[in-house]
Amino acid sequence: MLPLKDGDKPVVHKLLSSGCCARCVLRFCCVSVQAAYRKPPQETLEELRVFISNTENGKSRQSATHPAAGSPESQNAAGSDPPGGPPIKRVKLEPAEPGAAAAEGDAAAEVKVEEEESGVCVACLGILQELSGPNQAVKIAERVKEGEYEFDTLVLSVSLPAQLCVREHSCWLHVKKELREKSSALGKDDVVPVKEAFKWIMQGLVAKELGGVAVVIRSLFEVSVEFTHPETEADCHFLASTCGDCFKPTKNKQSVFTRMAVVKALEKISDAVFLKHYAFPPPRPSSSCVPRDVQCLHASVFIAGRYNKFCRSLPQTPWLIDGERRMESSVEELIAAPVLSSFRAAGFNFSSSGREDVDVRTLGNGRPFAMELLNPHRSKLSREEMKQLQETINESSDKIRVRDLQIVSREAMGRMKEGEEAKTKSYTALVWTQKAIQSQDIAFIDGIKDLTLDQKTPLRVLHRRALAVRQRVVHRMNTRYLDPHHFHLELKTQAGTYIKEFVHGDFGRTKPNMSALLKMDTDILELDVESVDVDWPPSIPE
Repeated sequence: MLPLKDGDKPVVHKLLSSGCCARCVLRFCCVSVQAAYRKPPQETLEELRVFISNTENGKSRQSATHPAAGSPESQNAAGSDPPGGPPIKRVKLEPAEPGAAAAEGDAAAEVKVEEEESGVCVACLGILQELSGPNQAVKIAERVKEGEYEFDTLVLSVSLPAQLCVREHSCWLHVKKELREKSSALGKDDVVPVKEAFKWIMQGLVAKELGGVAVVIRSLFEVSVEFTHPETEADCHFLASTCGDCFKPTKNKQSVFTRMAVVKALEKISDAVFLKHYAFPPPRPSSSCVPRDVQCLHASVFIAGRYNKFCRSLPQTPWLIDGERRMESSVEELIAAPVLSSFRAAGFNFSSSGREDVDVRTLGNGRPFAMELLNPHRSKLSREEMKQLQETINESSDKIRVRDLQIVSREAMGRMKEGEEAKTKSYTALVWTQKAIQSQDIAFIDGIKDLTLDQKTPLRVLHRRALAVRQRVVHRMNTRYLDPHHFHLELKTQAGTYIKEFVHGDFGRTKPNMSALLKMDTDILELDVESVDVDWPPSIPE
């Protein structure tokens, strides 16, 4: 039995006679029992026919048994048709006799059955008819299997054409009017959305086709079904003239009549204006919605680690100038290639705790980095598999080395950037001096602590960074004399300090600088990053 009440009978009557399918009738009757939607549509339709037929036949029997005195029914009771008849396919209200309604406004009406071929639902455009069933579940499952994703659960989502909102609004207004006349009320939020009904029907069927995989409300793996219906796209067009401010062209949208824009317009438009422009029942379409390709999407997986760079001709990321590649590879690409292959991901986003110049090495424990892997077909690797992946990266090139490679959460990614400018970094620079020096000439540098620099944006990065003066701190320095024109300078600085500019002065844009301290021209020949003092990601024992 369907979970319907006596008060639903006028709604069922109106919707069936208007061309709504059985499942849409349940939606507008606010039936939230999922099992009711999983019944075969024909079975539900038969139950609805019986539901109305019993009601109307009961009224007919009551009228025949107790006719009003002197009424035509009293005089013709003996000749009235017996109750019953063939099953109802479509219900229509007609006067008991021609002209009776004109003669008597409150004359009783009888329900007659009009046999006709069932068509496409005027409310859901066929989505809850043949597009919700075993055949569609098979197509969805086949597409998922083709993708060869690894997943434990999935969430089923559906994208509907915007004009469905207009058709549903029309049906809701007239159902609301019917119930108001019966002293009842129906809020738009009370109506079960097509999306929900579709999911209730399809979730179990899809799960069965995929061998019992749980179809849940939230999952990292999403299977999306999109429907379109070109035939009825014009249903929305009248809204542009009545609520023009809701429809604004955007670069990425082919049409201004997006679902969100249509919903917004329907919230603003008055019932009277809507009914003036759009009819009830909505016109019956000649065809159902068209299901487009099923899309599968797995949530991003995040990995992190530390990398060393041993080459002075390797950029961190691909080096392109005016669309032309300058270096054959990069740190990012050397790490990403094996990772993408292992996780079978569609793409990635690379980030790190700062970056070194192309001619700078990164030594010590390395620089923390993280990668977001987009739409990975594989999302879980064991500890041994991650260790093997790390070895594969390290064996692929002698220019880099990776350590502490691990899967992390999205939330943990933020720790790499937290307080980045408050962190410290250590460097070793090979410095050249114009004038000959002795070890005692540079000894005083070792005693300088917490030297504050004013660094104007360097000329070499001015094309990509805003012009500004940034204060940075050199916490300590140590020198190692090499020969009369060279010494090693070890520094521990605030993150974000431009070391090259501190050494040569950048034409006075960094103050103070090593040239000013030594009172002679100086330049930097080599630079190494010795440590990046960020306590993330966690260290993994070798």
